[in-house]
Amino acid sequence: MSGPVVLALRAMLAVSLYAFLAWAFLCLWREISQQGALLASRRIPPISLTVGHGTAAPDMRHFIEASITIGRDPACEYALDDEAVSARHARLSFHHNHWWLEDLGSKNGTLLNRQKLAMPTVVISKDEFTCGETCFVITLSGEDLPLPEPAPEASGQETLKIESNGDKHA
Repeated sequence: MSGPVVLALRAMLAVSLYAFLAWAFLCLWREISQQGALLASRRIPPISLTVGHGTAAPDMRHFIEASITIGRDPACEYALDDEAVSARHARLSFHHNHWWLEDLGSKNGTLLNRQKLAMPTVVISKDEFTCGETCFVITLSGEDLPLPEPAPEASGQETLKIESNGDKHA
């Protein structure tokens, strides 16, 4: 082969290599941008706590924070005036798409649905937990949770309908 042909082939190889690297970095950048936008758009679903203490009227409070500390300490997000409650008694936190309740090493413990809480546990609406003499009822709001997109129907395919008697019809 002649020198100019080899030089042209080397140049084309170098250009194609740089084009491939540019395409790969562009794809990675788009993917990272999409993941960042997805994470930034996630919202913490609101949580409401209905609190009953002794004979006092129930009190409902709404929270949108990712972590709610309950205790006697005034720095807690929900400060209680209950001598049986530790300064930092329990914490509700939102992670891994669930609300979790954990006892923070309190002296009297935390009860979840009348059972002693030994480890962080996922909570759902209508769960009841007790710190000292104070009882809480959890209400979760699913309004801010993203709903799954409906799967598009494949065109040209017939769907089967099942009637109440079990017969299949096209």
